[in-house]
Amino acid sequence: MKLLPQIQVDGGAEWLARTATQCLIDEARLSPKPGLVDSRGNGAHHDLSLALMERSAHSLTSTFQALAQQSWQRPADIALRQTVGRLGREGEQQMMAATGGVNTHRGAIWALGLLVSAVAMLGGGAKANVVANTAALLAKLPDDAAPKVFSKGLRATHRYRVPGAREEAQQAFPHVMQRALPQLRLSRLNGSSETHARLDALMAIMTSLTDTCVLSRAGMEGLDAMQDGARAVLNAGGCATLSGRQALASLDRQMLALNASPGGAADLLAATLFLDRVETPNSKH
Repeated sequence: MKLLPQIQVDGGAEWLARTATQCLIDEARLSPKPGLVDSRGNGAHHDLSLALMERSAHSLTSTFQALAQQSWQRPADIALRQTVGRLGREGEQQMMAATGGVNTHRGAIWALGLLVSAVAMLGGGAKANVVANTAALLAKLPDDAAPKVFSKGLRATHRYRVPGAREEAQQAFPHVMQRALPQLRLSRLNGSSETHARLDALMAIMTSLTDTCVLSRAGMEGLDAMQDGARAVLNAGGCATLSGRQALASLDRQMLALNASPGGAADLLAATLFLDRVETPNSKH
């Protein structure tokens, strides 16, 4: 593999970091999202706001840049996996410092951090499926320095015996590759606005994701409501249709009533937007 001059590596790393940050901001601003923080308000969260989500996203730019620089044209091995893990944990501390201790983007650091690293490993650009498969190779490797404490999400995966964020990455992001990215592009192709296409992509994720954020807050009742409600939106023709938007509003009311917030799905939507941009860097999206 021909190594690029450092100036190109730095430029590529900077672009990846800016892009990942922007995808987090685009996801946060997207409205109306059921139960989630968006430009309308705080959703089912009392400790989150759009301003806080944006501040959190900006705090992670340097982490994404470091991940890209350290991963540039390197193979998936234990040494890189441990470096990525360390940088991710340092990024988490930066995020917590920026948000006053509120977990805004822990799941996104995992998903986007792996994907940023994977693009860099591939020299700064590749097809989305190649990036996802490369990220999976990294996610499957052990990181001995990882803390042994259980996050809320990990507790939910054990309690309900369902896959979580770790498995999603290890399986090469099936909800992104098989559901969200195809739906995003299909909706665009069918003439939907970019907002409606992104909301449709979010619904596509929510139809089958075992979202541990929802499980933690609202149990299986919340998860069933999320999946059924998202299917209803897409079955009605998606968010570009009046009936689709009515189904979305109904799902939003349900999520708020259950105090449920599909944060895992939101993280994967940001990952979807990132892979879309990596694959088509010069598009208007």
